[in-house]
Amino acid sequence: MAVTIRLRREGTSKRPHYKIVVADQRFPRDGRFIEILGTYDPKVEGHNYQLDLARAEYWVSCGAQPSQTVGSIIRKAKKAAEAAQNAVAA
Repeated sequence: MAVTIRLRREGTSKRPHYKIVVADQRFPRDGRFIEILGTYDPKVEGHNYQLDLARAEYWVSCGAQPSQTVGSIIRKAKKAAEAAQNAVAA
């Protein structure tokens, strides 16, 4: 079973928002999924995502392939987590 971390579209016409899900790549975009990891709203400026980074890293370590957009969100979340950790340490 090839597992991917990808976006699942929700919302109305011209007002999309997405859930970040782990799914078998054979399932349709808005079909069955294994786990919800977070949300993403492209219409919001600034911090427009919420992600459970620990679970995302777990799935990547198990071999799940993130889509391009989800990979970008994971990188942003890691950078934000590092910045928060450095701010607390300082």
